[in-house]
Amino acid sequence: MSPNQGALSHKHNIAYIVRICCIAALGGILLGYDTAVISGAIGPIRDYFGLSPAQTGWAVSSVVLGSILGAVSAGWSALKYGRRNTLFIAAILFSISAVGSAIAPTFTIYVMLRIVGGVAVGLACVVSPMYMSEVAPKDFRGRAVSMFQQSAVIGQTGVFYVNYLIAKGMTEEWLVDLGWRWMLGSEIIPALLFAALLFMIPESPRWLVLKGKLDKAKETLSRISNAEHADRLITEIQDSLKESRSSNKNKVSLRSPLLFAILLIGTFVAAAQQLTGINVIMYYTPEILKPIAGGTENALFQTTFVGVVFILGNALGMYLIDKVGRLPLMKYGTFGCAFGMFIVGYVLYQQTEGYAALFALCLYVVSYATSWGCACWTMISEIFPNSIRSRAMAIAVGAQWFTGFIVTQSFPMLNENAFLQENFNGAFSFWLFGVLSLICMVIVVKFVPETKGVSLEKMEEAMAKKLGKKVSAQTVEANA
Repeated sequence: MSPNQGALSHKHNIAYIVRICCIAALGGILLGYDTAVISGAIGPIRDYFGLSPAQTGWAVSSVVLGSILGAVSAGWSALKYGRRNTLFIAAILFSISAVGSAIAPTFTIYVMLRIVGGVAVGLACVVSPMYMSEVAPKDFRGRAVSMFQQSAVIGQTGVFYVNYLIAKGMTEEWLVDLGWRWMLGSEIIPALLFAALLFMIPESPRWLVLKGKLDKAKETLSRISNAEHADRLITEIQDSLKESRSSNKNKVSLRSPLLFAILLIGTFVAAAQQLTGINVIMYYTPEILKPIAGGTENALFQTTFVGVVFILGNALGMYLIDKVGRLPLMKYGTFGCAFGMFIVGYVLYQQTEGYAALFALCLYVVSYATSWGCACWTMISEIFPNSIRSRAMAIAVGAQWFTGFIVTQSFPMLNENAFLQENFNGAFSFWLFGVLSLICMVIVVKFVPETKGVSLEKMEEAMAKKLGKKVSAQTVEANA
């Protein structure tokens, strides 16, 4: 145990912190479940409704469109109703989507219910990591927030297995008629569990301070650490929000040079995550593997290995993130992402049967999990100052899902384009993602500071220092 860990254990109630973060992280499980369930269902859905490549992309990307709506409204909801209540709203929307999309009689109704699920995904994406970053001590925050990514991966892997078990031994005809409905409807179980467990966690103490509920904030912070530390932290939070309280009921202008620069960088980090191609892997892996895996059941079975490797990679990221920092993980993990995508493209280009494509996908996901998965989510939840965090995270995650919508919608169209298929055998998209990954990594390393061990109340100063060549000293002083 390191000295920092020892100090943390002495001052803070780690068991309590882990318990409430685990419950909040269930939002990530639902996020992963809702987004990845379509991976096994999209083939049968396409055949059941007779969809074109563009409609197939819409069948998948509709949930991403809903996620944009959820993400951009999450900041308002989290500010008005609180972090916990917003998560409860998301749990109810997940339940409605699960049942509704499973029994949808037409493609239009199916899309509408998937959009509802997407709204829940967007809410959970913003509010779950926000909540965990606000209840976890700074020396534990990286591991705590990365629990969200780990839970999302567990949700994805869980539904990979659920899809495989539903399809196992069944005919293609049954999967087209009923199998996909069972896959989509299975989400009701984790959705109801999440809704029930939310009553066991407190509201975010930082939101309570923001709303002037100091006694409740102190009660929660005292359980996290002790009364003396709670009083000190409440004072720090109040100081960091002093300017925002005196300006239009906690509204600080996002157009000030420093805050706009921070918003711009944070939004890019969030959006760039999708440019690595992760949505393609999560949504289309069975369809990618089917031609070289020998059918739907084998493709679904191989997809489960991708999920297991994803969990292991994220566990590695959680272990390293507060030891080596965020930027080293982003740098070296992105190289692995790019290399994995280049190999996938080569295997598809050569039409090599066997496990080569599976190996390359596993290399990609373990690299992604430690970098854009684990470290990226932590960065997004950390780099925005208290005064703009809820609004800025909503904008950033909204941009992330908008980028994901473009990627998800366009992939089937690119993959089935006659010219690209004839000349690249499906490899073009993966080589493109490899190049984009490297470009995004360079920008992140250049403009984002290391946030390891930095207090949320000091994050604005750290960002200003990193962006010093772009923001005047007067602006930094005015916003500090």
